[in-house]
Amino acid sequence: MEEQLKSRRELTREQTNQILNTEIEEIESAVNEEQHRQQKKADKRQELESSLSYGAVKGIKTVMDDYYLDPLLGLIPGGVGDWLTAPLVLPAIYVALFKVHSIALTLAVIYNWLVDACLGSIPFLGSIIDFFYKGHKKNYQMIVGYVEDDREIISEVNGKAFKTLILIAILGVALYYLIKLAIYIWDWFWGLFT
Repeated sequence: MEEQLKSRRELTREQTNQILNTEIEEIESAVNEEQHRQQKKADKRQELESSLSYGAVKGIKTVMDDYYLDPLLGLIPGGVGDWLTAPLVLPAIYVALFKVHSIALTLAVIYNWLVDACLGSIPFLGSIIDFFYKGHKKNYQMIVGYVEDDREIISEVNGKAFKTLILIAILGVALYYLIKLAIYIWDWFWGLFT
């Protein structure tokens, strides 16, 4: 009887050791996979941050929003200044779509640009509003959030993707009419002096 009890204890110990060893191996495997994933993410971040397009997004943000060149160019009458700066959103769109591979982020970048363009196109008030609305800075912060795997930014952008798509369509139409209004006011104003 005592030998059977001893045998059962040894068997239980062996089974427990096997279970523990299996769990330890699974944990080590999971840790290795996570370290590999983190290293891969760090390499991707390093590659992106050293790219020309990412540097362009950062430089455009600095010059246009931090040094207030965007609102100064917005002072050019008829919305011309806003259209001169329109191509400056292209690097951010490129990074969002082709480097970060996020359609939701791309839509958010386009949306911010359209808001900036619509606000800047409002006759007289647009240039003042442009000092406070910093579309390039918002785009840069969202891209950085994606690059640094900021869960809050990613979930916010992803959660608003469909709504952003609808708003892009609405803002596109609004921008069209704002440009028509700006041209009408400019023609009227110019007509006063001719």
